[in-house]
Amino acid sequence: MIDLILSRKRTVNLTLIFILAAGMFAYIQIPKESDPDITIPTIYVSMYMEGISPEDAERLLVRPMEQELSSVEGVKEMTSNASQNSASVTLEFTAGFDPDAALADVREKVDLAGAELPQAAEEPTVHEINLSQFPVIVITLSGDVPERALTKIAKDLGDEIESIGQVLEARVIGDREEVVEVIIDPTILRSYNLSQGEIIGFISRNNKIVAAGNMDKGEGRFAVKVPGLFKSAQEVMDIPVKRDGDKVIRLADVATVRRTFKDRSAYARLNGEPAIGIEVSKRAGENVLDTIAAVKELVESTRPQWPDNLSVTYSQDKSTGIRDMLLDLQNNVLSAIILVMIVVIIALGVRSALLVGIAIPGSFLAGVLFLFAVGYTVNIVVLFSLIMAVGMLVDGAIVVTEFADRKMSEGLPKSEAYAEASKRMALPIIASTLTTLAAFAPLLFWPGIVGEFMKYLPITLIATLSASLAMALIFVPSLGAIFGKANNSDNASLDALDGSKHADLTQLKGFTGWYARTLKKVIHHPILQLVSLVILFAGVLFTYGKFGHGIEFFPDVEPEFASMNIRARGNLSVDEADKLVRQVEDRIQGIDGLKFLYTRADPELRAQNVPEDTIGVVQFEFTHWESRPTANQIFDVIRERTADLAGIHIEFAKPDSGPPVGKPVQLQISSAFPAALIEATEIIAKKFEETEGLIDITDTRGVEGFEWEIEVDRTEAARYGADITLIGNEIQMLTNGVEIGEYRPFDADDEVEIRARYPFDERSLAQVNELKIVTAAGLAPVSNFITQRPAPRVQSINRVEQRRVYSVAAEVEEGVQPAEIFEQLREWLPTSDIDFAHVKIDYRGEDEEQKEAEAFLGKAFIIAVFVIAIILITQFNSIYQSGLILTAVLFSTFGVFIGLLVMDQPFGIVMNGIGVIALAGIVVNNNIVLIDTYNLHRKNMGSYDAALLTAAQRLRPVLLTTVTTILGLVPMVFGLNLDFFTPHVSIGAPSTQWWSQLATSVAFGLAFATVLTLVLTPSLLACEDNIKRRFGFKR
Repeated sequence: MIDLILSRKRTVNLTLIFILAAGMFAYIQIPKESDPDITIPTIYVSMYMEGISPEDAERLLVRPMEQELSSVEGVKEMTSNASQNSASVTLEFTAGFDPDAALADVREKVDLAGAELPQAAEEPTVHEINLSQFPVIVITLSGDVPERALTKIAKDLGDEIESIGQVLEARVIGDREEVVEVIIDPTILRSYNLSQGEIIGFISRNNKIVAAGNMDKGEGRFAVKVPGLFKSAQEVMDIPVKRDGDKVIRLADVATVRRTFKDRSAYARLNGEPAIGIEVSKRAGENVLDTIAAVKELVESTRPQWPDNLSVTYSQDKSTGIRDMLLDLQNNVLSAIILVMIVVIIALGVRSALLVGIAIPGSFLAGVLFLFAVGYTVNIVVLFSLIMAVGMLVDGAIVVTEFADRKMSEGLPKSEAYAEASKRMALPIIASTLTTLAAFAPLLFWPGIVGEFMKYLPITLIATLSASLAMALIFVPSLGAIFGKANNSDNASLDALDGSKHADLTQLKGFTGWYARTLKKVIHHPILQLVSLVILFAGVLFTYGKFGHGIEFFPDVEPEFASMNIRARGNLSVDEADKLVRQVEDRIQGIDGLKFLYTRADPELRAQNVPEDTIGVVQFEFTHWESRPTANQIFDVIRERTADLAGIHIEFAKPDSGPPVGKPVQLQISSAFPAALIEATEIIAKKFEETEGLIDITDTRGVEGFEWEIEVDRTEAARYGADITLIGNEIQMLTNGVEIGEYRPFDADDEVEIRARYPFDERSLAQVNELKIVTAAGLAPVSNFITQRPAPRVQSINRVEQRRVYSVAAEVEEGVQPAEIFEQLREWLPTSDIDFAHVKIDYRGEDEEQKEAEAFLGKAFIIAVFVIAIILITQFNSIYQSGLILTAVLFSTFGVFIGLLVMDQPFGIVMNGIGVIALAGIVVNNNIVLIDTYNLHRKNMGSYDAALLTAAQRLRPVLLTTVTTILGLVPMVFGLNLDFFTPHVSIGAPSTQWWSQLATSVAFGLAFATVLTLVLTPSLLACEDNIKRRFGFKR
């Protein structure tokens, strides 16, 4: 087959040119983004009912919805939350779920549950979570501009942005909803003997469009309608509400009507100026860079139409990070290629190095072409996969070229030399590639969000390594047959390494001679080598346990932005909360490293992983990482500046490097017994406070506060002809008002509510007892049948699997690993006073995700080793030789821990775990080629001579393939980035922090395994016959 393919050199070379050209086109056209576009296995249902309390939301909204959703198939966990005015139910699905089928199933159940919800509740909405729907840029408009003008500009701009083809949504945030307020004077209302119910009825009946049917008399057919929808606030004022003889009383006679905004519930500012934001999300599969460029171009072309004092700020701009990351990783790829080529040129010469080098762009571009064809994107995982592949891509090409080079030096023509090299090395190279692919293939089945994120690593490596196989066995020999040339070599060395003349290898000159002499001394002592390895293994583990940095889930990456939660307790109004937030805001203005501050003051702020007593959030974007202190150092400065602010507590949140888990240390407490639940939560919260290394501790027991309850004596109210609805609507006139209708003005996109309420100076708690209700029996003071009393306030209620839960969570200090804290908690919990008969404790946060990752990676490693073993046994038909290679896989993990100690890094469950699995496939490659050559020589000589000759022959290609693989990873290991275009050198870029642990694992593990390949493997091969005779093994 190989002879047939190589005999068609023109076809082969044209195919290579096509792959290079098509791959380059694919790389230019393929969408580029920072994070992979993954589907998060979560669907949530949100419900809204204005004025409903958390307890009632749990009873009337959450429980009916939970009851229906509990029958949805494939749900891993159901969590719920009930708070003031709203509720939600979140479903987390198991791995491998069908998003479309799950969404349809959830919507069906929500429709069934909707019939059981209160009539006043808005229709529940179902949402799926997808990373492509997250904002790629936030446009903030700020300045000393009237609120209505600022809101209109933002909404108009949002509509224009949504007209861009790549944009999915432009959502305006920080604006207030419009409302038409009907301010009713209660004194005038009573003088006309009118009730609010009558006014609501009049407005409702007059704000309709009646389709009166069709008129057909045989002389034409006409539609007849009675239009009556309000078109302006003036029409609302003109509505008649009562007739007194011939006199008609209009709404304007008893009330004033104005178009305004709903009561302010929050303040938003950018660097101290009032602000409104527009969150822009792209469509799935669109190029982030092109999308953001189109958005910015539109914004800049619109700016001349705005007031001069209106400023525009771009934040959370993904294009900036993506460009930097792409540039960093592309420079790392170039650095790796240059380092690899330098080594190959030194070892094989320029011409042979160029033949080897063609495998790198050829494999790269073939892999990118595959990704482009299947609709994937280029992202941070794909780019690192290419960096990781640089050294491995040339392994096969080096082996073929080195063998052909030796054959040409022996006098064989170049076409025959490369053809023989391709045929001779085909089986070991195919076996080596298959073992590497076998190591990465199990990662394709990694479940959950982490698996969705990391699956691009095995996909990219499988595509590029498969292409490298074709490069090594087809394209490189085809080009070598045309351009190949033998290097000037030492004939004496070639004769000695030929093996046919049985020369003394110890007489060789240079490094090969030194290696042969050293190996001859140690080759007779394999047992001593194994004992030394065991002692070294124990020493390495002891040293890492003593001086290492423990275990972490995902690497800690320097962020581009972060947020700060401002916490304070009490029944604070929005203005009181804003006053406290401004104090913090003023203190942190001008801190070095902060690009801008976006502040939101909101005492009723409710968001995931935000403590209940949060009254405001400050989001800040950092300046470039090279020109500022680290994020943790900036946090320390902010803590110092705000330490003396009484009653205020601040905490920081950085974006999760891995899957979103909230605070890293979390315990979830659940129980069917409220008293036991509260007691257990108090005990755990106290333990968290006493544990060193924990900061920003929060729990969900609720914030101390109170609310006013108004109890109605139904019997007494009935005597006056009043009921709960009548009284409740009357009290609403003192709070947010009563919704009496809606209308859609021409200048608004959405319907505008019409709300009736009393004047501002009469809206107070003291006025409740002064209220009088118009009944059939006349005016009735509500104080005759109501009682006011303060009651403890419940801010929110959390439920998991239809049971109430509390949680205690905390951040960790810098240098402290969450795994260490969890271990302390596991030791403490059994000794605590918690009633475990009635309370259940679950470990959440990083621990939950970490355990799942550990379990999968352990299984993946076992599967990878098993498949590799099958390939090796098939290749060599020898259990002994296959076991010998697998021993190198085991011992290579020593190098991983040595690397972590040298580089001062913790063991990352995800990154180092993948590194260990990758090593399983990589370290066997040199052993396969070495043992294949040994078996060839073993036919003509004894085992010791065959092992020594094989080791000397394969020394150069083994070192070449090892050094090229390690050098390809060196920039990532040391966090080194060489910008060849500026030029500029940087160390510790965020893009390198992501992958440093993985690169360290592979580089140090492979280096250690190579020493074993060159020393232990020949020693064990040399004594193979003795071991088989002693234990009765057969090949």
